[in-house]
Amino acid sequence: MEWLAGIGAFTLFFLYDWNRIFWKKRWMTSFFSAGCIILAVTGVLFVWEAFQSGRGLRLLWLIPAAASLCALIYALFFALPFDDTYRKEAAGGRVCRSGLYGYCRHPGILAFFFCFLFLGLAAGERQLAAGMFYSGLNLLYAWYQDRIIFTREFSDYGEYRRDVPFLFPVRGKARQ
Repeated sequence: MEWLAGIGAFTLFFLYDWNRIFWKKRWMTSFFSAGCIILAVTGVLFVWEAFQSGRGLRLLWLIPAAASLCALIYALFFALPFDDTYRKEAAGGRVCRSGLYGYCRHPGILAFFFCFLFLGLAAGERQLAAGMFYSGLNLLYAWYQDRIIFTREFSDYGEYRRDVPFLFPVRGKARQ
C-alpha cells in the first residue's frame, strides 16, 4: 500500500505543476495539497508501525526524523513566499534567491530524504524501502520541475540554474 500511496502522491504533484503551466484547470489546483496529505498520512502510518513493533532503541530514529520534517516544512512553506509560490497562477515571475534558495535550487530534497530514511529506520525494512522509493520519486519530481516547469514559470530560471547548484548546497551563497 505504501508504494501506491507514494506513486499517487507524486502523480498529483506532477499533474499540479503541469496544470499550473499548461492546462490551468481550476479543479486541479488542490492536487499539491492532496499529495502532501497522502505523504503526511503515510508518514504517520510509519510512526504508528514503529510504535506497534516495539522496536525499542530503533524508536530513537524518530528524533532525527522529526528534525528533518521540520527542515522540510521550513524549506517548502516558510523559506518561500507562500502566496506567490502556491496560490498564484504561474506567470513568468522571478525566482526566489533568498535564504535556502540562494544555496541550492531544491533544498527540500535532502530534508525529505532524511525524514523518510529515519522513519524507515524506526519502522522497519518495508517502510525503509518505501521511503527510499519516495525519495527517488522526489528527486525525479525536482528534476522535472527544474527542466520543464520552472524554466517556463520563471523568467530568470536559466540564470538561476547557472548560479545556484541543483541539490547540494555550496559553501557561502551562490553569486547573486
